[in-house]
Amino acid sequence: MPEKVFAYLETQEGREKFWAEKAPEHEGAIHFHFSNGHVYVGKIIHMEKDKEFHLDYFNSKVKFTLKATKDNGTDLTLVNEGIPDDEYLEVYAGWVSVLLTLKAAIDHDCDLRNHDRARTWNQKFVDN
Repeated sequence: MPEKVFAYLETQEGREKFWAEKAPEHEGAIHFHFSNGHVYVGKIIHMEKDKEFHLDYFNSKVKFTLKATKDNGTDLTLVNEGIPDDEYLEVYAGWVSVLLTLKAAIDHDCDLRNHDRARTWNQKFVDN
């Protein structure tokens, strides 16, 4: 159901269940507050209800595309444009972590993140 997945991307409440500790939106930008203390403000570039959500994310363009499946599920495609070659593997691993956490939140109402400032991505832990 794309509308359920889209709600996690579009709303502060949804983003805070899988992506960032805090993620309010102000004037078309999301203020991501991460467990390691980092804050990033990403501008929403394009949004089509229940179908597409594009934003600036760490100076790259992220595109989420959602499509309904025949079995009432959702195919989510994520494209991250503008990533330097030397950062590709780290960014790829980061998105795998984010997407698995999103799936756990949607399917099982479970937060896989540890919320521990001493065990973040900076300290080589897989935690978004």
